Amino acid sequence: MNVVLIAGFWLQGDSWGDVVGPLREAGLTVHTPTLEGLHSVDDDRSAVTLASQTAEVVALVDSLDEHEALVLVGHSGGGAIVHGVVDARPHRIQRAIYVDSGPTPDGVAINSSIEAVGADAPLPPWDEFSDDDLRDLTEEQLDGFRAVAIPEPARVAHDPQKLVNRERYGVPITLISCTFTRAEIDEAIAAGVPYFAEVPLMDRVTIVELPTGHWPQFTKPTELAREILTALGR
Repeated sequence: MNVVLIAGFWLQGDSWGDVVGPLREAGLTVHTPTLEGLHSVDDDRSAVTLASQTAEVVALVDSLDEHEALVLVGHSGGGAIVHGVVDARPHRIQRAIYVDSGPTPDGVAINSSIEAVGADAPLPPWDEFSDDDLRDLTEEQLDGFRAVAIPEPARVAHDPQKLVNRERYGVPITLISCTFTRAEIDEAIAAGVPYFAEVPLMDRVTIVELPTGHWPQFTKPTELAREILTALGR
């Protein structure tokens, strides 16, 4: 089984480092791509869009053996990329897993309010994040995160999602929720919150809680790996 892990904003593929080991020990082939615009602080991000990053992952999916099972995992903003790939290649994806994220609906941007400096959206100061987001992160982890953070391509944050294929609804999904409880997600769906509009349309949805901050790959990597394996029936 191939598992593709897509990092959230400001992070490269190696941010999954502490999660990868347990997945490989379970026999999975793990891919952790660093998407365009995130290889270096000096990258030119002016032409990088949500669509272009999605196309990059679609190309990775197309390069993998079609006879092997394939699962996508997206953290935070990476969930929008994952859902775009599910829309493009629904028959290739056995399951999509959203880590403190969700299947971003058509017409909805990941974060249209995030501040940009030209083509870049730098990591904001920590005081702009909620206490829930930062829960369990140590000062050392916060400093380490900021030291490796790469400005996110602004258009990835600001561009609306574009979905066209209703067959995406047939792909099973798992939400591993860290900063929201199951009850809060249910309330948001009932209230018609746009961010969660796709969830009730999906044929098979599993929601599990992993209480911690927004970056469980740093705060609870072993537990996150376990939840991913559970979602895959391992």
